[in-house]
Amino acid sequence: MSRPKNNLIREDKILDQTLRPQKWDEYIGQELIKRNLKILIDAAAERNEPVEHLLFYGPAGLGKTTLAYLIAKEMNRQIKVTSGPAIERVGDLASILTNLSPGDILFIDEAHRLNKMVEEILYPAMESRSLDIIIGKGPSARSIQLELPSFTLIAATTRIALLSSPLRSRFSGGTFRLDFYNHEEIKKIILRSAAILNTEIENEAAEKIAKRSRFTPRIANNLLKRSRDYAQIHNQSLIDIEAAVKAMELLEIDEAGLTAHDRQLLKNIIEKFSGGPVGLQTLSAALSEDEATIEEVYEPYLIQLGFIERTSRGRVATPHAYTHLGKKPPQKPLM
Repeated sequence: MSRPKNNLIREDKILDQTLRPQKWDEYIGQELIKRNLKILIDAAAERNEPVEHLLFYGPAGLGKTTLAYLIAKEMNRQIKVTSGPAIERVGDLASILTNLSPGDILFIDEAHRLNKMVEEILYPAMESRSLDIIIGKGPSARSIQLELPSFTLIAATTRIALLSSPLRSRFSGGTFRLDFYNHEEIKKIILRSAAILNTEIENEAAEKIAKRSRFTPRIANNLLKRSRDYAQIHNQSLIDIEAAVKAMELLEIDEAGLTAHDRQLLKNIIEKFSGGPVGLQTLSAALSEDEATIEEVYEPYLIQLGFIERTSRGRVATPHAYTHLGKKPPQKPLM
């Protein structure tokens, strides 16, 4: 009998938490950010004060949430976790803030999705540890101010431009951008995760997975788990190169980390629109995908690899894209 879907999702989340670094030294990559945070944490600990408010931003899967948990562990503080979409009303935020204990860390993921009214309530909470609430409506409305315990707000976002300037300016501890990882760092993460999963993996297999992981730890761990599944089903106690490659082929992920959808986007530009330029709206119609998905999901990695360019006239496939798809690049540069 198959297990309920909810149980499978819960088990996968627990597994992801198990793979998350539990100690500062286990966190691979983002070295400059780690050095800055270590100074901030040690200085705050010596003063017996909470860490100042922090903002992490960058693409999904790079370790923003993990950093928040590690900071809480280093400071020996409780961490309360929520997200922007979960805080729908001012009362929701007030409930969270008034239930914090002195020194607690409040982590808000997807902070760019905070309601603007909720965002404004955060200003005095972050600056003066107070909460201004209006009770009632009309002439009988009155304002009360609640004192809050000292706390640290750590916010994470993939779209920092959507945070208002007043909110961004209140992260006095610093604003840190997480960068993509290099292949060697991703490989180290894969080898560490394999050890936690009690899974043997060849060094060359770890390299193969690392090169297809889009420079992102979360993707690397997901591909490792799928490679482990493939090896297990085929009665292999070891993830070798063949098992890793076969697993990637089943997922339709090529050697550059491109998915079937990524390749389809490139093929559309090259085959239907002669390499471009093609407007976003036209490309969206050709792919039957909405424009935001193309801009936010597919394009960033393709641009990072140098496979497409954005021009004033639309998207253009580069010679690298032609070569990757096994096609002959055009003789003259596309304008």
